[in-house]
Amino acid sequence: MEQSAGIKVREAKKVDPSNIMQIGMGFWASKTLLTAVKLELFTYLAAKPLSGEEVKRKLCLHGRGLYDFLDTLVALGFLEKRGNKETALYSNAADSDLFLDKNKMSYMGGLLEMADNRLYPFWNFLEEGLKRGTPQNEIRTGETSLFEEIYENKDKTREFVNAMSGAQAGSFITFATQFDFTSYRTLCDIGGAGAQLSAHVVSHNPQIKCISFDLPQVSPIALENVSKMGVANKVEVKSGDFFKDPFPKADIITMGNILHDWGLDQKKMLIRKAYDALPEGGSLVVIENIIDDERRENAFGLMMSLNMLIETTEGFDFTAADFEEWTREAGFTGISVMKLAGPSSAVIAIK
Repeated sequence: MEQSAGIKVREAKKVDPSNIMQIGMGFWASKTLLTAVKLELFTYLAAKPLSGEEVKRKLCLHGRGLYDFLDTLVALGFLEKRGNKETALYSNAADSDLFLDKNKMSYMGGLLEMADNRLYPFWNFLEEGLKRGTPQNEIRTGETSLFEEIYENKDKTREFVNAMSGAQAGSFITFATQFDFTSYRTLCDIGGAGAQLSAHVVSHNPQIKCISFDLPQVSPIALENVSKMGVANKVEVKSGDFFKDPFPKADIITMGNILHDWGLDQKKMLIRKAYDALPEGGSLVVIENIIDDERRENAFGLMMSLNMLIETTEGFDFTAADFEEWTREAGFTGISVMKLAGPSSAVIAIK
């Protein structure tokens, strides 16, 4: 800008509508990815690269929109390609290949399948949830609640359990490979679902034995998973209700995406039960999308907390400072934070 009378005129701050457009129209990208997962595109491409015509035949698609669909996934970073349109060969990007191929134990698409089937329409009622403070899922219309419906149907139980475990696959692997297990010999995963966390821990730390603790309806799925991963001799699948039953004793108690489902009183009660089950020097490790203390940066963690508004009566996500307050109240001496994959972290309290 020009200067006048020896005074430098400050540059006007540049404003840009790109972020507004990207977020405001973000459902375009979301639905494109969710549709690709539902069609199992990434599973097909994990076997070998395919041309657009081959994708069209395998997925029973119409030709119109085919290359726009595939090239959008390229532009978003989920696919790679050589060539263009009719001459192109499409393949998975590295993260898509690891996390979106149904044939891999690291598959996290189950969460995305559930997002497409359930959460996508429920989030249309976020405004009502904010005004009423009540869940906006099946409960909203008087239907059977999520957990009641899931545990009445074996197929839905399997889908839900693997979706929840798959969502944290990257974080479980990071925790299993980077946490210092030197001083520990046993671990109990509370709400262990399909036992993936336990399976990853023993796979990378042969001196550790694990217990995966969850409801009886979940046990067959956990047993299937530990058998597939070849760790059935290192992971015990134990049935129980973490609200009603005492926690199994272990050197480490873990909870992956458990605390955020519940209100404050229930959170504190579960933390106290963990304290009672641990020896002196034992660790409580909570793996969640921990919100940064200033509540400015972890947008995914904050939106997950909004999702708890949609899905639960009292659940909410929390900061490391919140967790420290609750654990000190239970008797723990302090916490540390371990960054995991994506927006997830482990908060660790020592007894």
